[in-house]
Amino acid sequence: MISNSYKLFENLIWLNSNEAAEYLRISPENLRVMIYRGYIKPYKLRNRNRFKRSELDKLLETSIKKEVSRGN
Repeated sequence: MISNSYKLFENLIWLNSNEAAEYLRISPENLRVMIYRGYIKPYKLRNRNRFKRSELDKLLETSIKKEVSRGN
């Protein structure tokens, strides 16, 4: 069975800050820290941060690859 959160994100290309944090399973505060440190690039749309889901997917993939290469 597919969860409701997956259904929410499967058709979205752009996510707002709260959606991006939920998608990454982190807090909105952690998302802000990641933006500040340059790990995530937000796009501005009417003075609001927006995030491309495809870029968040790439971030998750590289994070997984780094963990695997470390042997964790």
